[in-house]
Amino acid sequence: MSLFNVYPLFDITPVKAKDVYVFDENDTKYLDLYGGHAVISIGHSHPEYVKNISEQVGKLGFYSNSIQNPLQIELSKKLEELSGCVDYQLFLCNSGAEANENALKLASFHTDKKKVLSFKNSFHGRTSAAVAVTDNPKIIAPINAQQSVEFVALGDLEAVEKVLCKNDVCAVIVEVIQGIGGLDESTTAFYQGLSELCKQYNTVFIADEIQSGFGRTGDFFAFQKHGIDPDIISMAKGMGNGFPIGGILIHSDIKASMGLLGTTFGGNHLACAASLSVLKVLEDEQLLQNAKDVSTYFKEKAKTLPNVKSIKGRGLMLGLEFDFNISELRKKLIFEHHIFTGNAKNPNVLRILPPLTIQKHHIDVFFEALQTELT
Repeated sequence: MSLFNVYPLFDITPVKAKDVYVFDENDTKYLDLYGGHAVISIGHSHPEYVKNISEQVGKLGFYSNSIQNPLQIELSKKLEELSGCVDYQLFLCNSGAEANENALKLASFHTDKKKVLSFKNSFHGRTSAAVAVTDNPKIIAPINAQQSVEFVALGDLEAVEKVLCKNDVCAVIVEVIQGIGGLDESTTAFYQGLSELCKQYNTVFIADEIQSGFGRTGDFFAFQKHGIDPDIISMAKGMGNGFPIGGILIHSDIKASMGLLGTTFGGNHLACAASLSVLKVLEDEQLLQNAKDVSTYFKEKAKTLPNVKSIKGRGLMLGLEFDFNISELRKKLIFEHHIFTGNAKNPNVLRILPPLTIQKHHIDVFFEALQTELT
């Protein structure tokens, strides 16, 4: 049986990894500045992570959500402590797409409306409603297109209000920093205005923190820079450092009822052990501060490069925009310099999403490679 051929693959086969490095079957060492789409938050094979997951699977790896799971309670308390989101409830699931799916469903239940407002260049997942609110017609099948969605430009409050004033929108969903779209972020005035418009028109404000959450921007969540309190916060990727887990934080104004949401695997014992390990390492090793410090260093180094049109993002959710398509540069970084990087919907943006354990000397290696290729 062959694999369903939907992924363009580089001819590299990783067999092990440690911290910010990945090793292939020939023991070639690659510097990982992409973290598997921002998934690796505390570094590959972190000893705390390996120990806790190993111990948990030796005791109990999974049972259903029909029984008590104290690890879920422990995770919710630690999340509240480190994120500062004190007036929220936690629902756990398996992925970012599922998190957004549940967020949108909950918004529709809460408001009894069905239309969604999303933003151009957004990406929210590939499941039914999540893909419908993603600005990429190529991945929206006819069955997904049944959803009622309007897209407006990020930063355009006037366009937002023109949609919301019809009072048929259940949710506004926004990536405070767009990931796949190319690292664009609007202003604090825009996000605060968006929050106020949602309140005015009885619309649920969903902050998609799937890629930007869990410390990647230097804040626990990217929205916190702008002094807003979303109604629902979706999260995944760095939440489990590679173990599949997602979730939503739901403001206490939105009430639960039996059977409203559900999941088989979400919040299982191994997933909770993985996420608790991530939170412990983020705190113990002060990785949010490290993200800020290394980001500052990165941006200073980037100013010395030729052909850089703009330096995008914050923390360790970064992009370098050039005045040319970066696909060939990315291949050279992989095959000649052994450095993993990412791309974006904007073909001129090189995305940098390393483990939050990255150090300045690793950044030096990256910029030495760029200088070689760009001069």
